[in-house]
Amino acid sequence: MAKKIGLEGSLAISEAVKLSNTDVVAAYPITPQTHIVESLAEMVANGELDAEYVPVESEHSAMSVCLGSSATGARTFTATASQGLELMHEVLYVASSMRLPIVMAVANRALSAPLSVWGDHSDVMAVRDVGWIQVFAENAQEAHDLVLWAFRVGEDPDALLPVMLNIDGFNLSHVTEPVLLNEQADVDKFLPVNRYPLPLHPDKPVTMGAFGPPFIYTEAKKAQEVAFSKSKDVIMKGWDEFEQVFGRKYSPIETYKTDDAETLLLTMGSLSETASLAVDNMRDQGKKVGLLRIRLWRPFPFTELRKAVANTKVLVVLDRCLSIGGPGGPVASEIRSALYDQEKRPKVVSLIGGLGGRDVTPTDFEYMVNRGVEIAEKGSDAEYEMIGVRE
Repeated sequence: MAKKIGLEGSLAISEAVKLSNTDVVAAYPITPQTHIVESLAEMVANGELDAEYVPVESEHSAMSVCLGSSATGARTFTATASQGLELMHEVLYVASSMRLPIVMAVANRALSAPLSVWGDHSDVMAVRDVGWIQVFAENAQEAHDLVLWAFRVGEDPDALLPVMLNIDGFNLSHVTEPVLLNEQADVDKFLPVNRYPLPLHPDKPVTMGAFGPPFIYTEAKKAQEVAFSKSKDVIMKGWDEFEQVFGRKYSPIETYKTDDAETLLLTMGSLSETASLAVDNMRDQGKKVGLLRIRLWRPFPFTELRKAVANTKVLVVLDRCLSIGGPGGPVASEIRSALYDQEKRPKVVSLIGGLGGRDVTPTDFEYMVNRGVEIAEKGSDAEYEMIGVRE
């Protein structure tokens, strides 16, 4: 039987990393992800986790170590946040291009300046095109489960891709919630031993990630894109197998009270639970409102999104990141693009809030729905609106 205990989101992740029998952890501490790697360092020091813990001098070095360990076939994990994610930015491309199944947890946090240690999605939106499978957890249970799923999917021979698990900094990383810790026997049943098909070995030296002249670079990137697109099948297979073993079902896009909804909120991460309270309140008022939650960010769930919004009139998208100089938030921009060629599509309204960890309450979400409907009906001079800006 799975054991239910109270765990903060960070520790729910580290427990899953231990259950996964991870071989190498390389990381540099940064708020608010530090509890993840602190816990893993203690597990290694106490003999609870038979792994190599590499304390590096920077996040750039952390990801570089992960490249080497993953290339030898070692199950590899790291974690970071915000400025740390940006410091390792260039190495993220190498991991995905070399098809190395590293798993990384990112405790999402605002980027400077001004300096902020609080959560929003500006860090992950800056790396959305680096070629990693990317998912968002809504609570500590999901964070725990998705670590196991990430190793399962990334290491699948039909994928061989790095996976990024996003959790909201502080809102999820430092909040204690009841979590069902998965049984080791069930984890072993779900997660096979990592057998990387092309491991580095001193007896068979090869070059990986070598120089690619113009005559081959385009073809290499095309091959990477084809493989990345095909990973959707492995992603869905992984969630199906997870449900069979553990009984909890995950989908690329989750819906809440959407069957007859004329207006939909679209959110990502822990604020989705707050948004569901607003939906309940508005339903009690007789308003036909529902909620969409994006779990799978990359590869983008085009089919699931189009199906989910097919019968709605207004789609209100909350971004927790500002695309400065652009047409609104990055999520709203991608939603508009995904729906552009659909004959029947809702009016997409881009709202931006929760930046730098600012609270977003159920009342705020009710305002967003009402304002979104107003903009859809009457129009607006701006491409987007920011919520909660003090005059």
